[in-house]
Amino acid sequence: MKFGYTIIYVPNVDASLQFFEQAFGFSKRFLHESGTYGELESGGTTLAFAAHELASANFEGGHVSASESTKPLGMELGFVTDDVESAHSRALAAGAIELAPPRTKPWGQVVSYLRCPDGALVELCSPIGA
Repeated sequence: MKFGYTIIYVPNVDASLQFFEQAFGFSKRFLHESGTYGELESGGTTLAFAAHELASANFEGGHVSASESTKPLGMELGFVTDDVESAHSRALAAGAIELAPPRTKPWGQVVSYLRCPDGALVELCSPIGA
């Protein structure tokens, strides 16, 4: 078993790809010609986006849309960086909403939380023990 990818269902796949490029520096790997699925170059695990219409086709009972929820979903994307403050500022400039500014945790790690325009919850954090 290997963790291959995370897919976030969003209203506009291309807009989410562009936001993650601007906010976090990832580059677009793939966008399907239909515009309903795309992937980012994000390291060993693929970060992908799919249109809500694909979720509707996959799940007969529907799904909870992060973009429509007033509160962030109970899951997050964690991005590790040596400079949380700069990454946090860059994401805000790209359109993220601040949920918690960068703070040093009791164990020494710097952590912040953001909500992306598509509703995804992102944690920015320094490496543990850095």
